[in-house]
Amino acid sequence: MPGMLIRSRLRAGLLALLALLGVATSVRAAGFDVIEASTRLEGGVYRLSAQIEYGLSEPALEALQNGVPLIIELLMEVRRRRSWVWDETVYSLAQRFRLEYHALSRQYLVRNLNSGERRSFPTRPAALRFMGQIHEFPLLDRGLLAPDQRYEGALRARLDLDALPAPLRLFAYFSEDWRLSSEWYSWSL
Repeated sequence: MPGMLIRSRLRAGLLALLALLGVATSVRAAGFDVIEASTRLEGGVYRLSAQIEYGLSEPALEALQNGVPLIIELLMEVRRRRSWVWDETVYSLAQRFRLEYHALSRQYLVRNLNSGERRSFPTRPAALRFMGQIHEFPLLDRGLLAPDQRYEGALRARLDLDALPAPLRLFAYFSEDWRLSSEWYSWSL
């Protein structure tokens, strides 16, 4: 009898630990992360390739499922490296994507707000993977950079809270669940 009591307590403790790990995993999954980014010089143009992972929080997922479009912004910079003072940003660009869910067709729509390109996907992970794969994006003409200087590229992804509908925007400003942004990822040009 005492052995059964110990085993049941051990089992209950193990289940509680597994539940706690599950909560920690789901919390950690929310957020954006630039996995890798690099540029390649081709025909006098620096071309950006990158991989970004998007983990939406529960409130963002719920809003998306209820018809609220989410605007995700990729911020790209080229910085001139300087030894004694902070680096100088010599070029910046924002690439914006609109992600929305259409309940009637059960499709996720991704629209590039810069180019107007639209694509639909049967699942949210497929839409997020599409947005997270940047391949050979023409970032900057080499002629705009001084040949005797050191430069680095930088990339960051973030959820644009200002693009949310007004009633939701106020709530989002004060909630950690809506502050979805990656750290700056930088590399040498």
